[in-house]
Amino acid sequence: MSAINELYQQLILEHNKSPRNFRTIEHADKTVEGYNPLCGDHYTIYLNVKDNRIADASFQGAGCAISKASASMMTSAIKGATVEEVESLFQKFHAVVTGKMGPDPDVEDLGSLGALAGVAEFPARIKCASLAWHAMHSVLHEMNDSPKTIVTSDTTE
Repeated sequence: MSAINELYQQLILEHNKSPRNFRTIEHADKTVEGYNPLCGDHYTIYLNVKDNRIADASFQGAGCAISKASASMMTSAIKGATVEEVESLFQKFHAVVTGKMGPDPDVEDLGSLGALAGVAEFPARIKCASLAWHAMHSVLHEMNDSPKTIVTSDTTE
């Protein structure tokens, strides 16, 4: 295992063990549940959006190490970003974890999220890494603010 892969694995395990933003947000502007019935990953994503910027982001729920680490890294990465910046980050992250950027993608601008690039080699784990992202993405683009549930059950993108 290369040193960078080992570092990435340690980062994922750290975010799983001590997830960032693992809490509810009272009176969140946007709330969405993401659920994968094939593996049981289930998270609620909470967002406060002020002036087209993510003022706060958090999550609660349970799932595998990859899904929890991804939700933890996602909430940290999007805080303070504009909705447009979050959309761009979502598109790049999605392209990396689904392998659409090739076998050796440039992940430097993803920061710690680059640790999840390796899931592209394991198609069954893509949904684990992208569940919280799809939930967040869908609620940001929802016209109303009522809570919703995103159910994802297939293992391909």
